[in-house]
Amino acid sequence: MMADISAKDVKALRDATGAGMMDCKKALTEADGDMDRAAQILRQKGLSKVATLEDRENKQGAVAIARSGNTAALVELKSETDFSAKAADFVALVQKMADAVLADGEGAVSGLQADLEDLKISKKENIEVGTVARFEAAEGNVLDAYLHVQDGRGTNGVLIEIQGADEAAAHEVALHIAFAKPSALSRDEIDPELVEKARASFEELTRKEGKPEQAVPKIVEGRLNSWYAERVLPEQGMFGDKETVQQKLGDATIVRFAQAVIGG
Repeated sequence: MMADISAKDVKALRDATGAGMMDCKKALTEADGDMDRAAQILRQKGLSKVATLEDRENKQGAVAIARSGNTAALVELKSETDFSAKAADFVALVQKMADAVLADGEGAVSGLQADLEDLKISKKENIEVGTVARFEAAEGNVLDAYLHVQDGRGTNGVLIEIQGADEAAAHEVALHIAFAKPSALSRDEIDPELVEKARASFEELTRKEGKPEQAVPKIVEGRLNSWYAERVLPEQGMFGDKETVQQKLGDATIVRFAQAVIGG
C-alpha cells in the first residue's frame, strides 16, 4: 500500500534539504514516506548533478581557525562565488571543520563529508576543502593564530609556531605572513624547477642589458637572492622594510607556519 504523502511532509523535507517541492514529493513517494530515505534519495540525485561542476574554478571561499591552549587548527573551504562563501551555512561549516580538526586531527574533515555534500547541492557550486593544518606547539614554544575577517567570513588565516620568542613577536610575524604571503620557510622548500626557471630568466635579462660576461654570474646571483627574499619567510623584509623577519626575531627560530588566503 502506497504511503499517504501529506503537504506537511513535503514541506518538512523541503525545509530540511532545500530541494524543490516536486522533487521532495517524488522522493517521499519513492521512499514510501520514509523521511530519512527520501533525504538520501535527494542527496544522491543532487550529487550526480553537482559532480558536473568539479572542473569549475573555485577561488572564493572562507577560512576558519579554532584554538585551545597550545593547539590550533586552520581550515579553508573553497567556493566559486563570494556570495556563497559569505552565507551563514557556509561560514558555519568551515568553522565546524576547524573545530573538528582541533579536536581530532587533520583527517577529521572527512567525517563531515555529508555536510559538505549537502552544501554543494544547496549552493550548486564546486565546493571543496582547501588548506587544512593543525599545530600543537612543543613545550616552551610559542603558538600564534591570526584570522583576517571580511564581510563576516575569514579570508586570510595564519598559524605559526616559534621557538625562543615571546607571544608579541610571534603575533607580529603572524601579521607579517598575512601581509607578505611567503611560500616557504627555507630555500630548500622551493621547487628546484622554479629556481632554475628564475635563474635562466635572470641570465637572459642580464645579458640583454649588455653586462660584461665575467660580471653575469654575480649579478644573476644577486637577483636570485632578491627573488628568494620575496618568497622565503625568514628572508622577507618585515612588512616590506629592510629589516628581515629573521633579524627581527634574533636567535628565535620559526618552527613552521601555515597560511590560507582566499583568492591568493
